[in-house]
Amino acid sequence: MEISQVRYFLAVAKELNFTRAAEQCNVTQPALSRAIKLLEDEFGGALFHRERRFTHLTELGRMVEMYLEGVFENSRQAKQIAEQYVNLKRMPLRLGIMSTIAPDEIIELIAAVRSHHPGVELHLCDSDAVSLRRRLLEGDLEAAIYALPSDVPDEEVHSLPLFREQMVMAVHLAHRLASRPVVRVKDMSNESYIHRNNCEFAGYADAILAEQGVTVSPVYWSDRDDWTLAMIAAGLGFGFMPAHTAKHPGVVALPITEPEFWRDVNLVTVRGRKHSPAVGALVREATQKKWFGERAKALSAAE
Repeated sequence: MEISQVRYFLAVAKELNFTRAAEQCNVTQPALSRAIKLLEDEFGGALFHRERRFTHLTELGRMVEMYLEGVFENSRQAKQIAEQYVNLKRMPLRLGIMSTIAPDEIIELIAAVRSHHPGVELHLCDSDAVSLRRRLLEGDLEAAIYALPSDVPDEEVHSLPLFREQMVMAVHLAHRLASRPVVRVKDMSNESYIHRNNCEFAGYADAILAEQGVTVSPVYWSDRDDWTLAMIAAGLGFGFMPAHTAKHPGVVALPITEPEFWRDVNLVTVRGRKHSPAVGALVREATQKKWFGERAKALSAAE
């Protein structure tokens, strides 16, 4: 069965006239009739009652009409998607990025998408991980890059692993712990703490600290990591930060142990949702990129 045969069948089924159907399909009537006859041979029965003035579908024709409509529509959509995929002509992509990810790495990804897929128009927004997930599910975003600490799989989204990053205790140069190679969670007790409002571990780490009897005193709250780092460098308190973000003159990043804290950053899409070729382009570039010098840990493309 060929798509042209399906198209001819649907035209006759609509017009109930072979002559008008042939004109609509821009073929001769004999060519259209032969194509319909081949389709009938394949299905094993007549699809139309051929009467000069009252051509109409047979019972078999009515039975297969709905399915052939689906075949033709799927074929049309596949061709359209293929053309968009090849050409990527002015295709917008709404991408959310967790605000605590080091900007240099994101800029490299954006540059790669622009260089290899010039038709993709990236519309970027940054926010905390919880807000990005909500906007993704609501359809406001097509993809997002974020991390949410949890041992429970998120069944509503598909997560493509990009990189893993350890959380550190960021302190100023003269801090009592600054000379240590690592710091235990217990060592943080009674320290002044600068709370990062967009930290994905907010609330998650509290239970772990409580289990160990550790108490920290929040003294400042900040939406921006650059302000947090500046306050840390000024000796106003310590920060709980990703290792690659805790880079600032006068700040020392101490890996946290007993227990360690790691964040897994993923490229996230909604599970089962159809995605544009622009999302496919983003996935390819994100998996090919060396995040902090290492190839992404992705095992499969986004669904």
